[in-house]
Amino acid sequence: MTCANKLDNRLSIEKSAAGRRGLFCKNPLRSQAAIPAGLRRKTAPRLPELAEFDVVRHYTRLSQLNFSVDTHFYPLGSCTMKYNPRFNEEAAGLEGFAALHPLAHDACAQGTLELIHDLSARLTGLCGMDAITLQPAAGAHSEFTGLLTAKAYFWDRGEKERNEIVVPDSAHGTNPATASMMGFNTVNIASEPDGRLNVEELKKHLGPKTAVLMLTIPNTVGIFESNIEAIAKAVHEAGALLYMDGANFNALIGMVKPGDLGVDLMHLNFHKTFSTPHGGGGPGAGAIACRRHLAPFLPVPMVKKEGPGYVTDFGDGRSVGKVKAFFGNTGVLVKAYAYMLAHSAAEFGEIAECAILNANYVAAKLKDLYPSYSKEYCMHECVLTPGHDLTDKGLKTLDVAKGLLDRGFHAPTIYFPLIVHEAIMVEPTETESKETLDEFVAAMRDIHSQGLADPQALKDAPVTQPVKRLDEVQAARQPNLRW
Repeated sequence: MTCANKLDNRLSIEKSAAGRRGLFCKNPLRSQAAIPAGLRRKTAPRLPELAEFDVVRHYTRLSQLNFSVDTHFYPLGSCTMKYNPRFNEEAAGLEGFAALHPLAHDACAQGTLELIHDLSARLTGLCGMDAITLQPAAGAHSEFTGLLTAKAYFWDRGEKERNEIVVPDSAHGTNPATASMMGFNTVNIASEPDGRLNVEELKKHLGPKTAVLMLTIPNTVGIFESNIEAIAKAVHEAGALLYMDGANFNALIGMVKPGDLGVDLMHLNFHKTFSTPHGGGGPGAGAIACRRHLAPFLPVPMVKKEGPGYVTDFGDGRSVGKVKAFFGNTGVLVKAYAYMLAHSAAEFGEIAECAILNANYVAAKLKDLYPSYSKEYCMHECVLTPGHDLTDKGLKTLDVAKGLLDRGFHAPTIYFPLIVHEAIMVEPTETESKETLDEFVAAMRDIHSQGLADPQALKDAPVTQPVKRLDEVQAARQPNLRW
């Protein structure tokens, strides 16, 4: 890092120079109401004194220090960091959607109500479900809503004793967390060596207390649950519900309808499958789709078509109520709707096929150096491991991840799923080109070569980034949130 770069990375308050201004007001407006003497400042506020150009350059350079899907390959497994078409943003910014008051009467919100109604119909069709709510703000919030709906269903049937949620050890970590939040007891089941759920082992944990089996399909090692029909049958024979964690639905969309597999309810992460902002790029949106017997318990209001227009519907009184204000983050729903309209049913199938092809391409290109956990074809993501030639040198998955930063790639998800030792979970998504994947493969192979030739150099990585290797333990236990 050059001296100039070090200066550029100072905080704006540290770059301040007395008397420097970016805006001059000759006749500033003053409030007519006098501030009481006891509330007035005794000293002037300590604010940065900078020219406008200094401020623009400072924050532009800070933004360029970040990794983002707009600038780098971002293969976070299980998170699907794919490109979001800019057209979706333009659609959400249309005045009719963006300027609509949340409390507007139905008659004044017909366009938005129609969008929600049509989006709901399209999503239920893709999922093979009968009803859906778009209120949840994200995937984990959707899980909460799904279990809330399931709980209301069982209580309505007088089955309050059903207080257990069965969760495989290959599940997303939010599954057991959500179950605990809802007051359920979590029953954990060990997966088979291939990452799949063993049907006979499952049956041992099903009973009159079982409410829901939460199953991630495809699972977190990137494999489809090939015994899904037998699993669904066992769950239903126990009087329980089959919940599908639909975080990985981007691997099934247009090819498989979860409702046809026996799934009773499922959630969707719009950022993963329907091209809306993820995490810090939020706000987010999620959904819970379900079969007909669970529909009365979904959050309200819903949107229904009545005559030539659309009205809000508050159900028959059995709903769990609201989980988000109004209809959810409607601006995000507009983006998802624009994405859906841009693709036909056949094209959705192509999206899933390309996601699967990209993941298998990476796995095949790296199998000699980074063996896959699964010995079969994966779906949307591949879970790799550092070979013994690296681990024998004292190198770990973390070292590989840090080495990628020096080579211009954000690291994949590491150490997840927990059932895979030294896991490197790579999800290329369908939006990445073969050229990008080849560059990533070349970087991974270069890291392997460096690890064998000079292990310490890889342990010191990253060396080209503004922030070098952190003390992971101290960062977790004593985070410094100021700088």
